[in-house]
Amino acid sequence: MPRRTFLRQAGVLAVAGPVLAACSGGLGGSGGGSTKLTIGFVSPRTGGAAGFGEPDGWVLDQARKALANGLQVAGKSYAVEVVDKDSQSNPQRSAQVANDLINSNGVDLMLATSTPETVNPVSDACEAAGVPCISSVVPWEAWYFGRGAKEGQPSPFKFTYHFCFGTEQFHKSYTSLWPQVPTNKKVGVMWPNDADGNAVRKSLGPLLTQSGYTIVDPGAYTDGTNDFSAQIAQFKAENCEIFNTFPLPPDFATFWRQAAQQGYKPKIAQIAKTGLFSSQIEAQGQLGIGLAGATYWAPTWPYKSSLTGLTSQQLGDGYSNALNKQWNQQLGPSVALFDVAAAALKAAPDPKNKTALAKAISTLTVDTPVGTLAWGKGPVPNVVATPILAGQWRKGTGRFPLEYVICENANDPNVPVASRLQPYA
Repeated sequence: MPRRTFLRQAGVLAVAGPVLAACSGGLGGSGGGSTKLTIGFVSPRTGGAAGFGEPDGWVLDQARKALANGLQVAGKSYAVEVVDKDSQSNPQRSAQVANDLINSNGVDLMLATSTPETVNPVSDACEAAGVPCISSVVPWEAWYFGRGAKEGQPSPFKFTYHFCFGTEQFHKSYTSLWPQVPTNKKVGVMWPNDADGNAVRKSLGPLLTQSGYTIVDPGAYTDGTNDFSAQIAQFKAENCEIFNTFPLPPDFATFWRQAAQQGYKPKIAQIAKTGLFSSQIEAQGQLGIGLAGATYWAPTWPYKSSLTGLTSQQLGDGYSNALNKQWNQQLGPSVALFDVAAAALKAAPDPKNKTALAKAISTLTVDTPVGTLAWGKGPVPNVVATPILAGQWRKGTGRFPLEYVICENANDPNVPVASRLQPYA
């Protein structure tokens, strides 16, 4: 088997660049003159959160092409190797592959994305090992407080950094979208007993209450629950005309089928963490049409990648044309991770020095498809809060069976609105 083919199948590709030397260097080390930088990338490509990993192969190809000539840092040339791993949507597996990348591959910088089940264990492994890590697509409260940080206290994290929306952005989006359909403002919520659900219950619930919504919360449920009859009965009894949930995708599929069977059909069905991708909505059949969802990136975002030079529209079109698949909103933040990685490595006086690299990230400003990211401005240390917008899944009118239309842009007025929300019921 040719070496290049073997490396691709193994999930490792050393991109062309200057002559490679053995990679070395631990916490704060200079690397002994090594001319190679190794970037780890962890995401869920299989398992319950596999929808997030759908565009990974294409994104990794774009990143590797952009890094094919290596990086110039402080007058020195570095080849760049990207090593990608599948978390399998499992926290234990996430920690395992992170430690493998740290100990066996000697990564200089780690990237991780999509749900606390993947991102938080990877971030924790990097923090413990003193390896810089940049992550995304976990509500920032679930990443920051879910890993042990305390409100009002200094950040306990020195090597891990994050960019993502938070409950404040969800609140602003929902209270911009929901008034487009008249309701009784009673919200039945399905918020699980996990990092996402607990962060949302603590922060988003009170914000929605302050905005005049009545929250009907049957209580935290366990991920993997297969009978939601009690919750559905309560939503029906209290006439909850709005429904909101932050579940693992398989749990929502179970709930939504049971809700239809038991006659619960709210005017607004607002979902998050699932329903982000057309494949998840198609799996619901007719029950998926009209679901309100959230989007943290779309091809209409008026921004571009600083590493690849591709605009948001070019990213979406390139993906669809290459794979004959509908654009996937994970394209934006996944490409953005590589934008940040390249900018961070170039900003560090010595990219092999892990302490110096982490410090460079702490004040970094970089242009990405999701917008300009600037660390050091809050909402808490280590975090950049990014926009999230709301829209609705409808029957497609063109190339694909479904289309996602943006219905509000309160968190980023630069993104165009395509339509008003229509009632689900």
